[in-house]
Amino acid sequence: MNALSIRDLTVQDSSAAVELNEAVVALTSPMDAERFATLYELSNLKLAAEVDEQLAGFLLAMPVGAAYDNGNFQWFSERHEDFVYIDRVVVSKEFRGLGVGRALYLRAFDDSKRLGALHICAEIDSEPANDASLHFHKSTGFIPVGTRQLDSGKTVSM
Repeated sequence: MNALSIRDLTVQDSSAAVELNEAVVALTSPMDAERFATLYELSNLKLAAEVDEQLAGFLLAMPVGAAYDNGNFQWFSERHEDFVYIDRVVVSKEFRGLGVGRALYLRAFDDSKRLGALHICAEIDSEPANDASLHFHKSTGFIPVGTRQLDSGKTVSM
């Protein structure tokens, strides 16, 4: 793998981000260009991982108080006063296992601290389990603080 770089995600990345998301839509949620634009505007952390000028992954995260109508975001809003909510992190299948996700998270942690956030929050499918994601999040320091049953029947670890 050539050099991995983390940069700001831009609106020009929309098509590539939508395409990456579509490849893993079973593990995340649908995101067309309009949805990308909405999430992009709500986010205070907009990160892109790039390898050889190709989008290898991206991360979108919202601050506390964002006008985000999302049950998981609301769950954290009811429990924390100062946080950043990682709504979406996607890594291209081609680049998985090479540190792309970890690099995105490390930058997100640094940026969140700089912004003064006390917590970084996310949810991971626990039933049915997304074992790779659960292991990855544990290895990056996330601690389960609860569970939430979704209307879809899934259970997520918060």
